[in-house]
Amino acid sequence: MPDYPYRYREAILFDLDDTIITGAVGTYELWKTLCYQHAELIEGLSGDVLFSEVNKARDWYWDDPERHRIKRLNLIQARRELVELVFSKLGIENEKVCYSLADSFTAKRQEMITLIPGAVDTLVHFKNTGAAMALITNGASDFQRPKIERFELAQYFDYILVEGEFGAGKPDKSVFTHTLGILGVSPENAWMVGDDLKRDILGANETGIFSIWVDWQNKGLPDNTPAQPDRIITTISELI
Repeated sequence: MPDYPYRYREAILFDLDDTIITGAVGTYELWKTLCYQHAELIEGLSGDVLFSEVNKARDWYWDDPERHRIKRLNLIQARRELVELVFSKLGIENEKVCYSLADSFTAKRQEMITLIPGAVDTLVHFKNTGAAMALITNGASDFQRPKIERFELAQYFDYILVEGEFGAGKPDKSVFTHTLGILGVSPENAWMVGDDLKRDILGANETGIFSIWVDWQNKGLPDNTPAQPDRIITTISELI
């Protein structure tokens, strides 16, 4: 049996990406493959060099919280901008290849997305218990809604909040308080289940919601993290 307080289960807020569905597995190899393919289109460019620079640029680009907040609402443009930075650093002027690399990643990344094993069974289980269920996901509607529709996830939730539609994203407290208001549940009687410490867990902590971190990479808490989850799991099926 689970070892967390039963009283917290009146409502459950779920994150989407890398909690219920995932496309993260294989992302490294996808970038590597595409970098090698596109390096062949530019004379004198090494696939190793391009891949190395893309990885460094990705870490730098997405590590800034404010840039992350703004750019995640237009991933096509963000990825083009990221690769443009790499090409500029390498002294390459080839917009066609630059945009092809970025857009190929976006398209293939979407194709790679799959349901996490046991995720649907977990959603069905909690829905059958009568818990109020909400899905709250950051990102633009034109990226997030197709995922929800593709995997027919709406049927499991009483409310779905998409950042691009609501006007704010996690960890903004309004996302959590608005969702709980819709569900008619107080923070102390709710769970937040998600994989992102900075957004899912920190936002839940600051709202007074019981936070469950999905450590899907099984790496453990990083040093000096400001977010302290109340519970750590590696996949949501551990909740049942």
